[in-house]
Amino acid sequence: MPHRVLVVEDEVGIRIAVADSLRIAGYKVETVDDGEAALEVASTGGFDLIVLDVLLPAKDGYDVCSELRRDGIDTPVLMLTVKSDLEDRMRGFAVGADDYLTKPFESMELIARIRAVLRRATPISAEEDLHFFEFGDIRIDTKRAAVWRSNERVLLSMKEYELLRYFVRHPDETLERDHLLKELWKEKPESATRTVDVHIGWLRKKIEDDPSNPRWIRTVYGKGYEFIPE
Repeated sequence: MPHRVLVVEDEVGIRIAVADSLRIAGYKVETVDDGEAALEVASTGGFDLIVLDVLLPAKDGYDVCSELRRDGIDTPVLMLTVKSDLEDRMRGFAVGADDYLTKPFESMELIARIRAVLRRATPISAEEDLHFFEFGDIRIDTKRAAVWRSNERVLLSMKEYELLRYFVRHPDETLERDHLLKELWKEKPESATRTVDVHIGWLRKKIEDDPSNPRWIRTVYGKGYEFIPE
């Protein structure tokens, strides 16, 4: 079945061009032109990815993404924006975006980014990894890309889940920030190293009893982080 993509863009020319490019690439596409409509349509579920413009009427893309994550909707989000500043990109990642593409862009780059996000969002198979992984009161189902804590579902963004899965596949290893940034964000190390720290902070709040004194994901000062599955 083709992947379903929701395109949220208020500029009609860009909206049509993006939708046409994605349909040619084999995706099923729906479009809306403002933030309120995006929330309403996205909340119905069934989408594999959301292409979300930042500057929207009614609600901007940051608010839309934040509300989706708050409501437990973890559909991957690729943000589009004319803003290229590091602060703006950090804000996008902070509200739960999975990738960020600056306008103007080529359709081939957009499609490549979409494919990469969808590939990262696809749980690894049982042959590639353990189906279940447990430590403490945390249980990870790698087939469903789902995490439980004390039998309650933990709502993680896709990037938080990728981080956790990467840590459990590399126990007792010191993972440097630059390495994590390159592996999980495909970013150059000098571009946004705080991104890793911010996401690990959020992940700790969701899986640690005391995020300020973490038991599982520990800071290796001056280097990076370690996952210690006691």
